Amino acid sequence: MKRIASALLRYFVKGLLIVVPLGAAFFLIFWAISSIDNALNLSDIFWPGSKNGKPLYIPGLGILNVLVVIFIAGILVTNVVTDPIKRWFNRWLNRLPLFKFLYSSIKDLTEAFVGEEKKFNEPVLVEVNEFGLKKIGFLVQKDLSELNLPGEVAVYFPYSYSFAGQVVIISADKVKPIDKSAADMMKFVISGGVSGLY
Repeated sequence: MKRIASALLRYFVKGLLIVVPLGAAFFLIFWAISSIDNALNLSDIFWPGSKNGKPLYIPGLGILNVLVVIFIAGILVTNVVTDPIKRWFNRWLNRLPLFKFLYSSIKDLTEAFVGEEKKFNEPVLVEVNEFGLKKIGFLVQKDLSELNLPGEVAVYFPYSYSFAGQVVIISADKVKPIDKSAADMMKFVISGGVSGLY
């Protein structure tokens, strides 16, 4: 009886290790997509009523709206928006300090991942104390002479199980590049060291 119970428990644990990550990943993706779709779905505006009196809901229209807006913005910024328009936008932005702070922070973070100059693409190893403790980070600034810190660099250390992190300024000779892809190292750190090294 003990052997049967042990086998059943073993099968249950192995099943749990498969089902929980898959279920959680699918749930988070479904939740994010459905939240965006519900928030930005304009089908009730275009088709306000139906036979039963309820607005017509078309699944996926909200996501389609987002994709269309992103593509139109990309086309406009590439082909229509000129330097005078950019300068006018920056002047307008300077009059709204809180909005400017939020906009520039989100813009910089977005550009760090998908812009032309990706920021988190140089994984490094940094020795942080005399006992040999090391941390994995990403080199984000190689030249800090504008801050009166020649020979120093800025390294971003992401936290495990979080998208937050901290920026540390450290001597360039304490930073060693890691010969692995940035995506693998980010996955390694974010997962608490349990995945990403293949």
